[in-house]
Amino acid sequence: MPKRTKPAYLLHRATGQARCRTNGKDHYLGQFGSPESRERYEDLVAEWFARNGDTTRHTLTVDDLVLLYLEHAQQHYRKNGQPTSEVTNIRIALKYVVAKFSTSRAREFGPKSLKAARQAMIDAGCVRSSINRMTARIRGMFKWAVAEELVPPDTLVAIQSLAGLRYGRSDAKESDPVKPVPQAFIAAVEPHVSRQVWAMIQLQRLTGARPGEIVSMRGCDLNTKGTIWEYIPESHKTQHHGKRRIIFLGPQAQKVLKPFLRMDLAAHLFSPAESREAHLEQRRASRKTLMTPSQLARTRKPNPSKAPGDCYTVVSYGRAIRNACQRADREAHKENPDVAYDVALIPSWHPHQLRHNAATEVRRQFGIETARAVLGHSSITTSELYAEFDDSKAREAIARIG
Repeated sequence: MPKRTKPAYLLHRATGQARCRTNGKDHYLGQFGSPESRERYEDLVAEWFARNGDTTRHTLTVDDLVLLYLEHAQQHYRKNGQPTSEVTNIRIALKYVVAKFSTSRAREFGPKSLKAARQAMIDAGCVRSSINRMTARIRGMFKWAVAEELVPPDTLVAIQSLAGLRYGRSDAKESDPVKPVPQAFIAAVEPHVSRQVWAMIQLQRLTGARPGEIVSMRGCDLNTKGTIWEYIPESHKTQHHGKRRIIFLGPQAQKVLKPFLRMDLAAHLFSPAESREAHLEQRRASRKTLMTPSQLARTRKPNPSKAPGDCYTVVSYGRAIRNACQRADREAHKENPDVAYDVALIPSWHPHQLRHNAATEVRRQFGIETARAVLGHSSITTSELYAEFDDSKAREAIARIG
């Protein structure tokens, strides 16, 4: 894209008018600083860019900018050759901008436009913390656009002036804090999940690992020497920051993991395909009627469209737990028929909460600094969000001095 010097918006001192000079000719635009003169100036500059065959930087629409940025995001946010979840998060954030300002000039997108997009998020029922993150992603798009000289720096400076939503000072809903899962709710899902999923649940509870670190576990990532094993994930959340992640496996975690160790060290330990085969075998064993000749003659499709993958994903892992919670809740209601069905006896929970279980237990026994090391956080402040505060020590201290 050739660089051209944009005609300047100038003051003609003798008349007090705004002036712009293009192609050797002066254009008088009206009173200097007035909205009318600014509008005429923008039109004049757009015409000048078009005449010189360079319309992109001045007439680029928000819709065009979004498409360019998503193309960049697909290449920039990648891990192990695949786009990360951040690409999806960016798409979700930018849809609120496209819905209202798709045909507007990108350079004219300002704080009021960003506030309007943010209000659309509030109206859609998004929680405050999520809205602030989506707003930051919108700013990130304009930051990239400034670096690519697609919009002027003033555009970014202007939208950065819009402060984030504060607690209790907006119409946005507040999100519920993520809490550890009660042990009874964890135990309730055991009969309703495969042995692979139950092992992953146990490992998360014992190690504080992230769901993505558990589902991708392989034999070649394990160091089984010594009494405490080490698991170094091939990929993890802070990998792009150059940080190393080590997850320690104690005797209980080792006991859970040993039945899943394989001769093929590059294979994932927890296989959805094996889980599926075990499920089908159990169904065949529990049949109450004999299979008909036509059923016996059936052959499985060689390449089914929904064949199990090599390993679980965070989404499929979470879905398995959610489905198990629903089945456990139905059984609990059968045992307690007096309870209304719209009251959850076994509420749904997600695997990330198990990280909070481990963090809270480690903090209770060994302190917040040890919890930070176990979770792999750089800052104790982050660990505070995961580890529930145990006020027993405070009670003990007041009992002695109060």
